Formats: sequence, C-alpha cells, structure tokens
Amino acid sequence: MHFKHPEILYFLFLLIVPILVHLFQLRRFKTSYFTNVRFLKELAVQTRKSSKIKKRLLLATRLLLLTFLILAFAQPFFEAKDSKNASNEMYIVLDNSFSMQAKGKKGGLLKRAVQELLENTPETAQFSLLTNTENFWNTDIKSSKSALQNLKYSSSAFDLSAITAKIKAHKSAHKKDIVIITDAVGLKDKDVKNIDFEDKPYFIVPEAEQKNNISIDSVYINQTLENFYEIGINLSAYGEDFKPVSTALYNQNKLIAKTIINFDTKKKKISFTIPKEAFHGYVSIEDNGLTYDNKLFFSISKNKKTNVISIGAPEKSNFLSRIYTSGEFNYQNYALNSLDYNSLEKQNTIILNELEEIPQALQTTLKAFVTKGGNLAIIPSEKTSISNLNTFLSNFGKVQFKNLESNSKLITKINFDHPLFSGVFENKITNFQYPKTNSSFGVSSPYPSVLSFEDQTPFVTAIQTPISGITIFTAPINGTNSNFQQSPLIVPLFYKIGQNNQKTGVNALTIGNNIPYFVDVLLTKDAILEVKGNDDSFIPIQQILNNKVKLTFNDFPETAGNYSIFDKKEWVENSSFNYKRTESDLSQVNTNVISDFKTADTISTIFNTLQTERTDSQIWKWFVIFALLFLALEMAIIKFVK
Repeated sequence: MHFKHPEILYFLFLLIVPILVHLFQLRRFKTSYFTNVRFLKELAVQTRKSSKIKKRLLLATRLLLLTFLILAFAQPFFEAKDSKNASNEMYIVLDNSFSMQAKGKKGGLLKRAVQELLENTPETAQFSLLTNTENFWNTDIKSSKSALQNLKYSSSAFDLSAITAKIKAHKSAHKKDIVIITDAVGLKDKDVKNIDFEDKPYFIVPEAEQKNNISIDSVYINQTLENFYEIGINLSAYGEDFKPVSTALYNQNKLIAKTIINFDTKKKKISFTIPKEAFHGYVSIEDNGLTYDNKLFFSISKNKKTNVISIGAPEKSNFLSRIYTSGEFNYQNYALNSLDYNSLEKQNTIILNELEEIPQALQTTLKAFVTKGGNLAIIPSEKTSISNLNTFLSNFGKVQFKNLESNSKLITKINFDHPLFSGVFENKITNFQYPKTNSSFGVSSPYPSVLSFEDQTPFVTAIQTPISGITIFTAPINGTNSNFQQSPLIVPLFYKIGQNNQKTGVNALTIGNNIPYFVDVLLTKDAILEVKGNDDSFIPIQQILNNKVKLTFNDFPETAGNYSIFDKKEWVENSSFNYKRTESDLSQVNTNVISDFKTADTISTIFNTLQTERTDSQIWKWFVIFALLFLALEMAIIKFVK
C-alpha cells in the first residue's frame, strides 16, 4: 500500500490526545460514606465498573476514528499493474479510405468507427488523431468532435507505414500508445515493419458483411465511325453471385443511354454509341457495394485536326499522305534541306523518314519537342550513321542500334496489349499475311516491342512516357527493302503514332497520378489557368511552353468529377478527374500481418483495459467510511451504554 500524501501520517501523533484525556478522567478520588447512603454501596460499585467499560470503548472508537481519518487524508492506494505507462500518450490512427464505405453489422465501417470514438472516448483523455489526409495533434474528443463528424473519405489509400513514421517523428518525452482502426484491405507486411512493439499498438479491424463490389475501371473510344463514337467501358466484379446491374451514360447530367449488365464473368466490357461531338459527363452503375467507384467521369473534346510533319525524301513519304488524310490531320512533308525549324514546335507528331544523318540543330529541337509532349517516329535508312543515330536516341532512353543485317525476315508477332494497338483489333489475330524486310538493324532495347520479327527481335519498339511517345523502326520500310507499306498493319500503326497522347480520345485523369497535362492555348506571360468544378476550383502548377501550357495537378482536385479549364473567365477546354480504383476489392483483407499485435473489438474495450491496468486502486474512501462508522459507533456508545 502506498500513500499519496505520506506527510499527513505525522498527525498520528495526535492519537496521544484521547489517551491523555482518558487517563485524566480516570484520576482516583477519596470516597466518604454517609450513613443514609450506605445501603447504595453495592450499586455504586457496579456503576463504576460499567463506566470504566464505556470509557474504554469510547477511547478505542475515538482512536480508530482519528486513525482512519488521518489515513484517509493521506490517501492510501494500491499501485496499478502497469503504472509505469500511465503517462503514455495516445495516438488514434483512423483509416478513412474508400474501402471503409463498406457496410458492417451496424452500418458503414468508417461512420460506425467515428460514432464509437465520439461515444466512448473519455472527455478528459488527451490524444492525437491521424487519418489518411489530416492530423490533429494533442486534442480531446470535444475539440475534435466537429472534425470527426465532418470527416470525408480519402482518395489516398491507407498508408500505415507513412502514418507511423509521422508518429515517430512527433517528439515526446513519453511512450506512445497507438490505436489503429482499419479494415486491413491491402495491408502488407512492410506497412507494419515500422511499428515499435514497445509502443503497444492495438488494432481494431471492423469487418464488412457485404464484400461484393462492382467497379467501373476505364472508358475508351472503341471505334470511331463517320458520325458516331463507339464508347467501350471496362468493369470489374469482386465477389460472388451478382445480380443484374443497371448502367447509365450521362452527358451534361442528361441521361442519354441505359442498359442492364449480367456478370457471368469477373471482367465485363460493354459499349455505347454516341454522336461524334464533344462529351462532358459520366457513366454510372447501381450496386450494393462501395459507392466511390460507381461513377467514372470523362470528357471527349471536339474533334481537332492533328498536326503531323514528316522529314525526308518526298518520294519515300507518299504513303504517309494516304494515311494522314485532310479530314483528321494537317499533314506536311519536308526534305531536310528545306525544313522550316520554326514550324516544328507547332506539330503534334514528327516523323523522321529514312534520314542518313540527323543534324545537331535538329537533334536539339526534337529533344525540346518531345519534352513538351510531342510524339516522334524514327524510320532509319540503310545508310544511316549508327553513331549519329545512337547519340540522338540516348536523349530519350536506352535504345541503341547495331550493325545492318542483310538477311530477309518476316514480321510475325503483334503486341496487342501495347498502347499503340489499343482498341485496334477486336480479336487477337494469329494468322495473317506476314510482311517482310530484306535488311534490318540489330537493336538493343529494354522496351516492349510493338511488332517483332520471326526471331523475336523488334521490328518496331516504342518508348512511352506519360506525355509523349518515341516510336522506333529497326528497318527501312521503302518499297525496295520491305513490303510493309502494302500490309494492313501500316494504317492502324501510323494512325496511332500520329494520335498518340493527343486529345482525340477520352479524357479521364486519375487524381494523384501526377502525369503532366498539356493544354493547347496561347497565354500571355502573367496569365494563369484555373480549373473549376461545380463545388470547388483550384490553380494547378503550370508552365507556359510556346503554344501550350503544361499543367501538373499533384493531388488536386480532392473530389472526382467533371471540371473545366479557364483562362480568366474564358473557357479553354473540359477535363475530368476520377479516384484511383485501388480500394475496390474488399477481399484483400489481410489480418495475418497483425497477428503479433494486440487486437480489440471496440475503442471502449481499449480505454477500459488501459484504465484498469494503469489506474491506481484508491482506497481512501474506505478509510472515510470506516471513520464514519466509528463516529456512529461512538455516538451509539454514548447514548445507549450506561
């Protein structure tokens, strides 16, 4: 037993006072007997004996009363089992990622977790609250009530390692108690490695009852007709036994098409046909799973002609004029000696067609062109200077040419999954008329081939960046060296090269991907582009590049939806933003990685456990009770004992 105020125990010396009073009352007196009271002698002896018993009882009760009263003021207690951690700081980590939209026994996982925090966190408890996106340091439940009630779902996935790193970086003289509330969707071993076992982490893992979920993954133009677009939509189903799902297509918030999907497979593709004009809307589904992935916003810009230029001998470039027709392209061809360098920055795609050597001035211009989002295609000549070409290619990646090989090869393999062939083929073709080349260059390339020879060496390879594409042929394709110009493959390949990364398809950006975005607009030096939605707006990081503006969005906007880009009050173009689909699979719950940590069902269980283990057992109240009992006993003795 310990005392909070042991110095008060010195007052126990006061116990001598009732003893002295008692002894004073027991002084002997000389007794004189009178004749007329002699008959009371025996009665007096009995009275004297009972008086002594009464005084002794009163002395005992008063001594005990005073003793228990002094001990009560000294506040005795039994030390707690875990008293050394009583001063620990509390950190509550709350996962507010989209997977916490799932429904458990008592409703949405996040909403229920917030409600339990509000109901069961002691008002006097100090803690720090960390979510995927926000931090509230050294707060209490009253101060953080409004923030918890207004807590929104985060488009950022739950990154436990990053949050625990923040906690470690938060300097404190005390140890830390960490309570982690998460559904454990996508939780990995590396996420818990930074957690110190000495910090006594607790995990609360609410479980979703409904794990079926359907996600809209992507939207693309499957086919371009004369007056219509055929829109392709990819969906994924997670779980088992799905009911038919309603799917609708909206343009400017107006319903333009609707259908029902039956999920007989985990992956499903459907299509809608819409007029060939600007589109600014979304596709949506209705299911009983998560809601964040039930809409995918996208835009299709008004069809603009793509600027394409080829540099090379006119007689070798005639085939390009038949591919890049005036309906969709502004195509021009220049011989190297008549090239207008000033016109290059206005192009979307530049094709170097069988140049024997690339001048240094052109190399510098083309490097800047690619950096600003332009597409480049390189077709070598039999007389190409390998050293000159390799020096130029080193500006973009690790493709390097070797010696020319004068042996005939068939082009037999198509990479159907390559971006240059996306949406081109309805089915994978395995038997077609193979084109051939009479000579080709050996090449060293770490990048995937678009087309390959029969010996698996690349015929066409490509360096894809988020903003541009560099397509490299390894053999001349003039009529003397190859019959590739007569192959059906040449049209879709060069069409895709010309349109690569241009805004002729679906615009559906992903929030947080940080891929630069180029806007075709001429701005003055001090002008600023602003992105506006229905409820919010923001100014992205931007860089003026001649006739374009490079935008970097970082983690903006916070909310998925359809937005428009403005130059002051003048509309420039539409854009759409969507959340990452990383939280859609609710079956990715991984509780094995937290098997070495303490777990609990509710936050109240943790608070009760900590309070029980770390709160000293105060027993001074019992001493007060006993003091009152002895006081009552003293009163009873005085009143009833004769």
